[in-house]
Amino acid sequence: MLKQRIITALVLLAILLPALFYPSPVPFAAVTLVLIAAGAWEWGRLNGLPQAGALVTGLACLLLCAASWQAGLIGQRLPLLWSVAGAAWVLAGGWLLRGGVAGWPRIHQAVRLVAGVLALWVAWLAVAQARAIGVNFLLSILVLVWVADVFAYFAGRSFGLKFTKNKLAPAISPGKSWEGVWGGMLGVVVLGVCWVLADAKLSAPVPSLYSRLAAHGWWLLLIGVVFLAAMSVVGDLVESLIKRSAGAKDSSNLLPGHGGVLDRVDALLPTLPLAMMLTSLASSLAP
Repeated sequence: MLKQRIITALVLLAILLPALFYPSPVPFAAVTLVLIAAGAWEWGRLNGLPQAGALVTGLACLLLCAASWQAGLIGQRLPLLWSVAGAAWVLAGGWLLRGGVAGWPRIHQAVRLVAGVLALWVAWLAVAQARAIGVNFLLSILVLVWVADVFAYFAGRSFGLKFTKNKLAPAISPGKSWEGVWGGMLGVVVLGVCWVLADAKLSAPVPSLYSRLAAHGWWLLLIGVVFLAAMSVVGDLVESLIKRSAGAKDSSNLLPGHGGVLDRVDALLPTLPLAMMLTSLASSLAP
């Protein structure tokens, strides 16, 4: 299993890293488009569609993303879209988690399918636009999610249930604790401060997400990164809820040793559009 994980990770890095650092954002947008379409296929399967229906779901997402690319949306400012998508994630995420595993099947299948494809489309558009802005900007968003996850894991292992009596969401993800969430939030605060200092020290030509927020006050940076860390947890929990409802351990076996695409990007689905929303908010504020 470990060998599979390592081989899969190396293959993914061999594809993603050259695309990420290529001078043009086109290769990275193309690679992530394929991954998002695969995630939409997984989404169809998790929601009870047969193989043909799942393939149609993946194709629909692919065409929607491609049409947005052709229309030039990657290069446009889309503050309204990011605000609507961000609000939808906050409200729908809270509602779904409150309803629990039993609440998911009560939602009509067509609504679930459409909502999932739209969430994947918005996430792809956000990651493609972030890459078009600059590698430093995109990495600052991606690393936030990874750091939140790593710090949450170690904080949960070290301090889980030592300060609280209840786990975070035992019926959805029994391994997660409130202490883990707090550890993840602390980790992203440290990350944000260090990244801002590094941007200033290196005179980064493209400011990171953190520098854009900190330019309007350290308070905005603090609120922004803690909010994004919290929403990354929501994305993770929502996918876990859906898999439990479907009776699936992983979203698929597309990535041997890692599960499926959705298993790897679940925390990014809300975080990417919300990061773009915060960026739009910061750019609208007076310097």
